[in-house]
Amino acid sequence: MSVSPPISLSPDEARKLTLLSQGVLTPRRNGRAIDATLEAIRHLGYVQIDTISVIERAHHHTLWIRNPRYRQAHLDRLVADGEVFEYWSHAAAWLPMSDYRFALPRMLAERKGPGRWFKRDQRVIRQVLDRLRAEGPLMSRDFEDPDPRRREMWDWKPAKRALEQLFIEGRIMAVRREGFNKVYDLTERVLPASVDTTPPDDMDYARYLVTSFLRAHGLGRVPEFVHLRKGMRGPVEQVVRDMLADGELMEARVRDQDWLIVPGSLERLEKSLPRERARLLSPFDNLVIQRRRLKDLFDFNYQIECYVPAQKRVHGYFVLPVLWRGRLVARTDLKAHREQGVLAVRSLALESNLRARDRFAMAFATELSSFAAFNGCAAVNVSEIEDRQLAAALAEHLEHAA
Repeated sequence: MSVSPPISLSPDEARKLTLLSQGVLTPRRNGRAIDATLEAIRHLGYVQIDTISVIERAHHHTLWIRNPRYRQAHLDRLVADGEVFEYWSHAAAWLPMSDYRFALPRMLAERKGPGRWFKRDQRVIRQVLDRLRAEGPLMSRDFEDPDPRRREMWDWKPAKRALEQLFIEGRIMAVRREGFNKVYDLTERVLPASVDTTPPDDMDYARYLVTSFLRAHGLGRVPEFVHLRKGMRGPVEQVVRDMLADGELMEARVRDQDWLIVPGSLERLEKSLPRERARLLSPFDNLVIQRRRLKDLFDFNYQIECYVPAQKRVHGYFVLPVLWRGRLVARTDLKAHREQGVLAVRSLALESNLRARDRFAMAFATELSSFAAFNGCAAVNVSEIEDRQLAAALAEHLEHAA
């Protein structure tokens, strides 16, 4: 594929490039905190939304990792200001409004399809649109259910089905959330006038998939660029060939695997990596969401176990990867008992290659203390950790951190 031999990167260099590109260890930025939040969303390209709340929800966690001054009100403000919008990436996500036109291929495809989750009911869709047009922003609960029996989670009432179909088609947008419920309005009333609404062609969209991924991740491969992007592999492969021929991309070999990078990104390797800072990552963090990539780069086999039957779980319900010294060295199951103000460490499993356990315990305790405060907790409980020596070391370091 390459027009010149690939350069060689050591595994440590590849991981460093990824971590620096992801911004998970970036020092605090100057300027307004909300601007740092917007910068993070624009740089990453999306931040996944998730409903699980045993600890702070994934989208807040992902942004806090990259902006220590992050506040939940930032997302509300950025949506209200037309800087960020909610839609679908590989899953439900917050996206930068500057990338709106690259959501159009999915929206337009959904309009031509049979219906996202249910067969379309055009009569209900018209009723929903008429009410939004006449009344302004509405929620699902503003529409009556013609069959008010108790429903299962995904057995939505007709108006809810219509709202979600119109949302995925891009004909309505979420203007805000109340609790965790979307408030919808017509797209033409939500989109800022300055937004480019020109649908990209396949080649334009493919280039966006390649460049936005490499901006956020440092290095990547075609399957990662097209992850859950139906029908885009051919165009992306063509764009990669063109960009290699033009010198816009180059190949890098890590061990026996070939990766693609932007030549200028190698300058990031001149920066230092804060190695002693431990970081607790959300299972839905952009750094870890593609598990095959995680295994190849970090030699870390990872599974979130909340979707696994309880009796088959190995590490716990909501297991978080732990980053330290440029590696993923542990995984831990946490739960925030907010009423009691306690963050419980329900399990902690160290990778076999972890050395300097006491140094790690010190760094991990510091991160736990910060993470507890982020979750509205004043204390950390490590009594459930099976390794009693490690639990004692953490307790001692937590006391000093407090």
